[in-house]
Amino acid sequence: MFGLHSIKLPHFSAAGEQTSRRINPPKVVYISMAQHIGVPCEPLVAKGDYVRLGQKIGDSDAFMSAPVHASVSGTVRDIIDVVSPNGRLCKTVVIDSDNRMQLDPSVKQPQINCREDFIKAIRESGAVGLGGAGFPTHVKLAYDRDKVEIDTLLINAAECEPYITSDYRELMENSDAVLGGIKMIMKNLEIPRAIIGIESDKPEAIEKFRKMTAPSPAIKVAVLRSSYPQGAEKMLIYKLTGRVVKEGKLPSDVGCMVMNASTAGFIHSYIRTGMPLVKRRITIDGNTVNAPANFFVAVGTPLHDVVACASVRKQPDKVILGGPMMGTCAFDPDTPISKTNNAVLLFAEAPVYTESPCIRCGRCIQACPVNLMPTELEHAYDERNEARLTKLKVNLCMNCGSCSYVCPAKRPLAEKNQLAKDLLRRQADKNRK
Repeated sequence: MFGLHSIKLPHFSAAGEQTSRRINPPKVVYISMAQHIGVPCEPLVAKGDYVRLGQKIGDSDAFMSAPVHASVSGTVRDIIDVVSPNGRLCKTVVIDSDNRMQLDPSVKQPQINCREDFIKAIRESGAVGLGGAGFPTHVKLAYDRDKVEIDTLLINAAECEPYITSDYRELMENSDAVLGGIKMIMKNLEIPRAIIGIESDKPEAIEKFRKMTAPSPAIKVAVLRSSYPQGAEKMLIYKLTGRVVKEGKLPSDVGCMVMNASTAGFIHSYIRTGMPLVKRRITIDGNTVNAPANFFVAVGTPLHDVVACASVRKQPDKVILGGPMMGTCAFDPDTPISKTNNAVLLFAEAPVYTESPCIRCGRCIQACPVNLMPTELEHAYDERNEARLTKLKVNLCMNCGSCSYVCPAKRPLAEKNQLAKDLLRRQADKNRK
């Protein structure tokens, strides 16, 4: 049955009880125009312009897009093309900070009188999903009420990947804003109930939110079993409501909206202050880090500035943006922190695995949370058999990496699934043309 399979991972959550600290604004920020899923923004500034903190510096007319704002005040040094960790070339605004953090006049509390005002304000904030996916938040909120009916808001506070504790610190340090954001969404979108899903390995957060939500019967706290990938959107919906999001469908098709806990907290803060998404909390951890910690980091901060703030035993030979299961390896020390980065993991002497032939043990099938057959998908991709990939439902793969993790032959099963999905996308594009 869908959602019954999962794996157990070590937590490595040493930063969980560390109060978040602030990193001083960097001397220079590199702010990518591609901070989200969807259409990248176009720069609204030019070389030599003076910009202020919170000023909109990038935007797009596309619906599936979110504006980008300056995270420091200073002078635009240049607008350059940068290769992002996913290998794509994107325009990037380089700003030399003047260390004054002068606030832009546009930063002011938005006026909310109706649903449309609320959605427009969230778009102007530049909000995207802070759990890592980077889906523009206003797109999620702007569903067509004539076609779908949302009856349940699900707050994702599972944070099931090892090392990452940024959402947990949001729950503990910014709990009023998280709950306030939930109530704002429910009120403005007229969603009757909300469920906050928290994994069982976070007992203090569970107790805290149970007490806070006690006066609000429409908001419940649900305890999730500590397993991986409990926080995946389709898994979360199934575990909390019993509803199944079928292939090609969205959460809204089953009456649900899923929101990351940190995103809910940001929404509340923005509506109260008008400060757009220009910084985020990240976890710094890994086997080279002496003191794992959580930091608030300006969007666009170069990776080397972040690493300099960490107490490391030795220089890392592998840096991962995000978690060890679904994160991306950084290949450039100047890689900037984006809105979607929730962790920077620093590793030394990382093991290098050599794949061997499949032994047909079936562990990957037992681990897959959506009951796919990773070995068969690998064969189909190697043969570039698009019909078989479609029949085997490769597009249901959520890229959780569970299959690769349990494979004793160390085969790149999860990676092949992503290549297979890209193969089908490219073929679909050709067919449309």
